[in-house]
Amino acid sequence: MVPITYYLLLAAALFCMGMFGVLVRTNALVVFMCVELMLNAVNLTFLAFARMHGEATGHVSAFFVIAVAAAEAAIGLAIVIAVFRSRGSVNVDDIRTMKH
Repeated sequence: MVPITYYLLLAAALFCMGMFGVLVRTNALVVFMCVELMLNAVNLTFLAFARMHGEATGHVSAFFVIAVAAAEAAIGLAIVIAVFRSRGSVNVDDIRTMKH
């Protein structure tokens, strides 16, 4: 049996890597992938605590986080494609405002 601290340390490492990527990277696609990494870390935490307590609430919460992540990926990709078509770049530093 794997202790819960291993799961929580792995989730913390994944979340920190995702947060570092969001703060440092300038490509919008990489930023969205880092946000997905952070959401996966949250899911791992929910599932670890659900396993520890033997309840299904963590599984239900993880399911909703997966649904939110799928919606975020779809809408985020649509926004990135629209910005790329209008500006020719997906660099976050180039996109300061949504004006033309």
